[in-house]
Amino acid sequence: MSQCALTGKKVQFGNNVSHSKRRTKRTFKPNVQKVTLTSDALGCNISLDVAARTLRTVQKKGGLDSYLLNTEDRELAEEGLRLKRRVLKSLRG
Repeated sequence: MSQCALTGKKVQFGNNVSHSKRRTKRTFKPNVQKVTLTSDALGCNISLDVAARTLRTVQKKGGLDSYLLNTEDRELAEEGLRLKRRVLKSLRG
C-alpha cells in the first residue's frame, strides 16, 4: 500500500456513483512519488516516498529542514518524526 513518508497520507475508500445512483466500491490512491530531498542540517540527501501535495508544501516552506521544524508533530508520520528528531539533534549539537 502506498503511503507518504512525511504526512502518512494513504489509500482512502469510497464509492463510484453512476447516473442511476448505483454504487460500486473504489479506492482513492495518493499521488506518491519517490524523491530525493536535501537536508542542510544533516548534510546529506534523503530518499523518500512523498505525496505530490506534500512535496509542494516542502518547496513552499523553503526545504525539508524548514518544513520539518515548522510542522507540528501530530501532522507528521513516523518517518517524518524520526527525521525531525535527527534535524533537531544536529542543530543543537
